[in-house]
Amino acid sequence: MTTEEHLADLGLTLPSPPAPGGNYLSAKRVGDMVYLDGVISSDPSGVITGTVGQDRSITDGYNAARACALTQLAVLKRELGSLDAIAEVVSVNGYVNCVAGFDGPPAVINGASDLLVQLFGDQGKHVRASVGVNALPRHALVELQMLVRVKPQVAA
Repeated sequence: MTTEEHLADLGLTLPSPPAPGGNYLSAKRVGDMVYLDGVISSDPSGVITGTVGQDRSITDGYNAARACALTQLAVLKRELGSLDAIAEVVSVNGYVNCVAGFDGPPAVINGASDLLVQLFGDQGKHVRASVGVNALPRHALVELQMLVRVKPQVAA
């Protein structure tokens, strides 16, 4: 079963990958590594906004982080042609728009981590940072940045 078939079996679809909003790239390949810029939480209705601990819950944040992971996978599919080109997820950095003193960013970013492990198994396990911040672009609830290693036959 391909990675994209597995994604469909999970009842998930990839969104359209976003275009860069400035003078930067969505993805940059260096050897067999693909560095992904930060993507903000969004769904078909638009940007998922809010602040955990104020008007949003940890569950809302978890789902927003999951949406970010799907967006990053869409960027990777555009960059690589297929999600099967991914050898492993190396790193995830997650930023959570939250109230001061909120100590639950790891629980929020689990939304992305759980999806990546569910989809890729052990190759989805990664190192990670989960950081609470007081603002994100467009008042997004979550922003996610990733680094993946690609299989040798597709490495640039």
